[in-house]
Amino acid sequence: MSLLEVKIPPMGESIASGILAKWHVKDGDIVKKDQPLFELETDKITSEGTAESAGKIAFKAAAGDEVKIGQVVATIDSAASSSPGGSPPAGAPAAATAAKSTEASPAVRRLAAETHIDPATIAGTGKAGRVTKGDMLAAAAPVAASASEPKSAPGTRQTRKKMTPLRAKIAQRLVSAQHEAAMLTTFNEVDMSAVMALRAKYQDDFVKKHGLKLGFMSFFVKAVVHALKEVPGVNAQIDGDAIVENHYYDIGVAVSTDKGLMVPVIKGCDTLGMAAVETKIADAAKRARESKITLADLEGGVFTITNGGTFGSLLSTPIINPPQAAILGMHAINDRPVAVNGQVVIRPMMYLALSYDHRLVDGKQAVTFLVKVKQAIEDPTRLVLGV
Repeated sequence: MSLLEVKIPPMGESIASGILAKWHVKDGDIVKKDQPLFELETDKITSEGTAESAGKIAFKAAAGDEVKIGQVVATIDSAASSSPGGSPPAGAPAAATAAKSTEASPAVRRLAAETHIDPATIAGTGKAGRVTKGDMLAAAAPVAASASEPKSAPGTRQTRKKMTPLRAKIAQRLVSAQHEAAMLTTFNEVDMSAVMALRAKYQDDFVKKHGLKLGFMSFFVKAVVHALKEVPGVNAQIDGDAIVENHYYDIGVAVSTDKGLMVPVIKGCDTLGMAAVETKIADAAKRARESKITLADLEGGVFTITNGGTFGSLLSTPIINPPQAAILGMHAINDRPVAVNGQVVIRPMMYLALSYDHRLVDGKQAVTFLVKVKQAIEDPTRLVLGV
């Protein structure tokens, strides 16, 4: 027997353990090389572990267990992957059994694969006791009914589950930010007409050339970089009794996942074009939602942008992401009547919110910064000219 140990991989110096949130395979399955095996939740990220070899897997830890970095959570018997007596591949055990022992029809084999019901365990009503499609459907009906039943008992008004490490860390950081920083929020509104017209005019050409759509976020990332250069006091952080001013522009973009909010950092935004910013944001968001984000992807940001408008938020006061000095909140775009040159017109308007640490940033700096963002969005030419 050739056994390969499946260990919890290193996640960064600050992470020593995590929760084995779920297994993507079953104990005893035949797995393929590079197949996702498990999901690990830590207080910073959620990641997947994959198989380094094909073979039969045997669990050494259960879903929900707290596991340490380097701990063996399973073994893979690589000899079983080619063994005639080995288990059938994961996801198709019933179909394999059906094909060998019952001479099942294609319809029966398909249902066996879908329901994981072994036709050999069913009393067939067909000729010579053969299992029919109807037999499979009848056997599957109780399973389907059971799966559709509510998880909680009748009359239960509450359910309780343990907070995940990631959710607990998010909660702790949010409370700490409010307790430790002198947080204040200033507001403004921005007319999105120019950006929307620019996107409409060049969207098709942009997609043809770069293979992705031009979104709003890249405009705001570039506008924030522009404003940080104009008001460098916002690009700072407190370190003990010193104020550290940053001279680089790594911008965090908040991404909503089913595990909670993550903020991957887009590095060197001052050197990137709009297409590169859009590509990096899309890639980071995809990896965050697929639990493939790394700790390095989340570190080093100097400023954060969050967009509650994607969920319909009209106005909010975002919480800063320590040790950063400020965070920009975007919101929903709504047509509203506004006064332009003495006339009331309808324009697509968005409220902007800048929350900032008043220990670092004074009111004048905060308001000026937000006005610079507003000007850059309402007249995107400023981003090209740098004015």
